[in-house]
Amino acid sequence: MRRIAVIVIAAVIIVSVIGIFAWRTFDPGPFAFAGGSTVALADYREANPTGVPAGLAQADIVKRGEYLAKAADCMVCHTAPGGAAFAGGLPFPAPSGTLYSTNITPDKDTGIGNYSDQDFLNAMQRGIRKDGARLYPAMPYTSYTFMTDADELAIKAYLFSLPAVHRPNQDDTLQFPYNQRWSMMFWSWIFNPNTRFTPNVAKSGEWNRGAYFAEALAHCGECHTPRNPAFGLDNRRKFAGAAYGWLAYNITPDRGAGIGSWSDDEVFAYLTKGHATGRGTASGPMGEVVDHSLSLMDPADIRALVAYLRSIPAVVSSEPATIAPPAPASPKEGGGIADTLGRNVFAQACVSCHSWTGLSALSPFATISGSRAVNDPSATNVAQIVISGTRRLTPDAISMPAFGSTYSDTEIAAVANYVTGRFGIAASKLTAKDVAQLRDQTAR
Repeated sequence: MRRIAVIVIAAVIIVSVIGIFAWRTFDPGPFAFAGGSTVALADYREANPTGVPAGLAQADIVKRGEYLAKAADCMVCHTAPGGAAFAGGLPFPAPSGTLYSTNITPDKDTGIGNYSDQDFLNAMQRGIRKDGARLYPAMPYTSYTFMTDADELAIKAYLFSLPAVHRPNQDDTLQFPYNQRWSMMFWSWIFNPNTRFTPNVAKSGEWNRGAYFAEALAHCGECHTPRNPAFGLDNRRKFAGAAYGWLAYNITPDRGAGIGSWSDDEVFAYLTKGHATGRGTASGPMGEVVDHSLSLMDPADIRALVAYLRSIPAVVSSEPATIAPPAPASPKEGGGIADTLGRNVFAQACVSCHSWTGLSALSPFATISGSRAVNDPSATNVAQIVISGTRRLTPDAISMPAFGSTYSDTEIAAVANYVTGRFGIAASKLTAKDVAQLRDQTAR
């Protein structure tokens, strides 16, 4: 029996090693789709695609670091509701427990005040803390690894210019075996390339800037690219959309499920204002990205990002390809489903802003007709918006109150089903249990 056990264990190890090597060999990296050849950054003859825009090229390192930190969206993840900026404590629910973001202010006791330049680079590029502990991929170091040392050290200079906040880090609550941080060394070896960005000489300077912005700084794929069973990014379906409590939409050029039918100006407007007329309004995590990051960027960087998105291979996904027209003005017409509870909740809480047609007289930001959210039969984002509301900061944007504590899971499911039935292509079939699970997945 002992001999059989040894043979089985050896076989498992051998198969695992072969699988790891196969994955590293055949899994495409985020830039593999583009083809062409790359060169070292020092040998690239066009404008440097890394760093800050030309207008900030001569600014001091702190000012450059501030721009790059906003592009990388550091504050949103490292700031708890009502807490000091960058002091950590934001919860990230996971199936096996909860992770909490860490204090990255220059406090020497509870923050990163004792980090050397190399310590900071190790965390950003390799996912290793100063104490040697491994970071979980909730910290997107597999994207930040493509940033140059100079850009990451500029971010460090900016963070170290901020007030030190003494706030002890909150312990994670992951259960065994997920609480074994040392095991992340194997995950990182497979899924973290630990390499810096190299420009593609077959592409334009704008494309290379967009590639650096999308993959290294803004780390778009961390939300919009599906993950494999081991939680690594599946770049074979790059930017095809993924669900993490909220649905991050397909942003490939597919004309049905993606943004292929959007004009460049519509994509630009959505990224900079969080709203594109007839397309919808950014909410949830995407709304935060717009408010705290993309809306603050140089317009040329967003145009480069749009150019890069246009080059991604189109991926057909299960998201809806059809957009429903505005609903009738009378509440007695349309609706798709006969749901009295959902209609009553909509009449109480929603119609004054969104109207029975879905075309808001209050603000274009409140128009829901034509939006992706109401045309998604899963109603994931509709339910999340009802639960959490929207807190928008960009000019002209309006916020929506959260109704998660006002209405029960049954009522939220009912109004989400009614909204998708009335304003979308098909009524969703959410249950109270589904809504409860959505609350748990985004307990922020």
